[in-house]
Formats: sequence, C-alpha cells, structure tokens
Amino acid sequence: MDRRDFGRNLVGAAAGAVLSSIPAFSAVANEPPFKFSVMLWTVDKNLPFELRLEKVAQAGYSAVELVDEFKGWSDADFQRANSRKRQLKLTFDATAGVWKGIADPHGIDAFVADLNSFVPTAKKLECSDIIVLSGDRVEGASRDQQHQACIESLKRGAEVAEKHGLRLLLENIDQEENPRYYLTSVAEGFDIIREVNHPRVKFLYDFYHEQISEGNLIKKLTENISFVGLIHVADVPGRHQPGTGEIAYASIYRKLAELKYKDYVAMEFESEGDLVDTLRKAREQAIEATNKSIF
Repeated sequence: MDRRDFGRNLVGAAAGAVLSSIPAFSAVANEPPFKFSVMLWTVDKNLPFELRLEKVAQAGYSAVELVDEFKGWSDADFQRANSRKRQLKLTFDATAGVWKGIADPHGIDAFVADLNSFVPTAKKLECSDIIVLSGDRVEGASRDQQHQACIESLKRGAEVAEKHGLRLLLENIDQEENPRYYLTSVAEGFDIIREVNHPRVKFLYDFYHEQISEGNLIKKLTENISFVGLIHVADVPGRHQPGTGEIAYASIYRKLAELKYKDYVAMEFESEGDLVDTLRKAREQAIEATNKSIF
C-alpha cells in the first residue's frame, strides 16, 4: 500500500468514525410527530364512498374524517366500509354526527341524549373521536349563560365519553360561514375546555375559521397546546390548499413539531387542481417544513 492509498484509507476511516457518531436524524426527519388525515367531504362527492377512500390512500394519508357519509347505512354497509378501510390501511380518526349544540342552557339533556344515541354509530365506524358543535346563539340567553351551558354540556358528555372510550372535540366556526354560530372564538373555546378539565374533552382548532374570526393563530396554539386534540387545515381566502392564501402554514407546522403535538392534522380544503396531487403536495409540504425545524 503506497502513501496515497494509506492516506485515503485513513481519511475514510476517520470520516466513518465521525459519521457514526452523528445521530441518525433522517430516520426521525421523514415524518413529523403528528399524523395526517383528510376530511372526506372535500373529496369528490360524486364518487362512491369506497373510491373516495382510495383517493385519500393514493395521496399518502393514513386516516379519514367523516361528517354524515354513513347516514342511512345498513350494518352490511358499515362492514363493507370498514373492510375497505382496513385494506387501504386507513382509519376513521374522527367523525361528526352529534348535531345538538352544547350552548343552549335549556338543551343540555338533549345534547347528552343525542351523544348517547350516536355512540353505537361511532363504534360501528371504529372511530373514537366525535366532533361536537356549540350550535347557534340562543335568543334570550346571555353569553355567560351560553358559555356555562357549553361547560356543563361537555362535563356531562365527558362521562359518556369516558364510559365508552371516546373523546369529544369542540370545533370553532367563523362568523362568515355561519353568522348565528355561538363559538366563533378559539380563545373562548380554550377557556371552555380548560374549565371542563377532562382528558376526554379537547379542542378542534380549525385554523381556517380562526384566521377569519380573530387571527393570531400561533400564539393561541402555543399557549393552549395541551388542550388541542385535532387540527383542521385550509387557507384563507377561498378554503383552498395551503399556499394559496395568507396563512403561513410552514410556520404552523414547525411550531406543532416544536410543541411535540402528536394528534391529527386534517386537510379540510377544496383542492385547486388534481385532488390526489394537491393532497399529496399538502402533506409533503408539511413534512418538509417540520424536517427543516429539526436542524
């Protein structure tokens, strides 16, 4: 072996030793700590249910959220949907379906009854997270009365959730989409969840709605991360994919990774362009943003 060969071998050995001492970031950098889902109402409603699931899987997602796609299903329909879901390696991570709002001071019993009646459907869907709504403002009731009704409804709902191994997720909606809706403020939503103080009651932080309502998205996320159980993503204006509007989603994704958020981030946007391609790019952009935050 001449000096040059010896030198090359020595450098290679040294480089190998250095590389072996560096943590293998690539293994953890491929995916952020949180998981990805798609709200199914945004996927071509003209297609049969199972084909819509296939599009979500083609885009690289592992979960789907539902609204009322299962309305009127027979037991055989539930079995067929769950079978296809498993074949595609998907899960139903959350669903709406409890339509009685929680803000009505005279409707607390009705909310609990509605929740109880929906539990069998959630179990048929093999879904443990149920999205709940404040409902519209109640004429003749003060904001304080409606705020307290939200707390009491969720405290009682938490007993149902605990009994059946479920979680309740309270969602904000902006005043432009529904001028009558009670809970347009994420700040108040977090106050409600804080006062309920139950591990099976969390907040569904919808960035699209909150950007329209009040903005200041990251500050509220940072201060209340322990109360967040689900996140919904769409850009403003237009409810299209991230990057088409004013919300700095790359910064949000980096903050979520920094805060070690581990639940779902669900895409709830109306795609401009090819659906599968747009969904895939939205997921890849989120991963890229969190990868950059590692270093």
